[in-house]
Amino acid sequence: MNQSPYILVAEDEVGQAEILKYNLEQAGFIVGVATNGQAACDMVEEKTPDLLILDWMMPEMSGIKVMRWLKSHDETKNLPVIMLTARGEEDDKLHSFDVGVDDYVVKPYLPSELIARVQAVLRRSRPELQKEQLTLADIVMDLEAKKVTRNGVFIPLGSTEFRLLRVFLSKPGKVYSRNQLLNMAWGQNVFVEDRTVDVSVRRLRAALNKGGKKDLFRTVRNEGYAIEDI
Repeated sequence: MNQSPYILVAEDEVGQAEILKYNLEQAGFIVGVATNGQAACDMVEEKTPDLLILDWMMPEMSGIKVMRWLKSHDETKNLPVIMLTARGEEDDKLHSFDVGVDDYVVKPYLPSELIARVQAVLRRSRPELQKEQLTLADIVMDLEAKKVTRNGVFIPLGSTEFRLLRVFLSKPGKVYSRNQLLNMAWGQNVFVEDRTVDVSVRRLRAALNKGGKKDLFRTVRNEGYAIEDI
């Protein structure tokens, strides 16, 4: 399975940065955080992200200065960037695009909107990162066809079990709590009891293990569930 895209968030407001990090990780991305412009440049030099979310106003180096630094280096001149700013004037937007940003988001914004922008920019700039399949051992999940097979045999799943499996396969080995699974597979504004998660995981487990196939699920007492090939 291809590794999840790495997103670097350069944002000096710690609360905003943590909210962004949480929501991006929930969407399946690997996330790094820099709290000023210089730190962002240092982190980019250490490991080039697949996309940079860059605040306009930051200490040490502004977002515009960071953009100029990125464009002056061959390794980073094509790095996709989404600019965050409280400034919504048309001239500021034009200035951002003039220095080479790929998109521009005005604060305040909904995390879901920003994640949609991230996905759109990645589709345009790095299409090879878009996963059409998730795999683990002999399980193949075709996200485009909404189809799951195991050892080549079609596994019928309900919509809830399909969403659950997508969460598990996005990070094999990660232990997800019931609350995390509720948020990621059902949504934050849906009221579902914790035991519903247990029932759905049990159904998913039974469907994947039908016919005596190897059980890839791991139950961690008082913590939650994981799926892995050990």
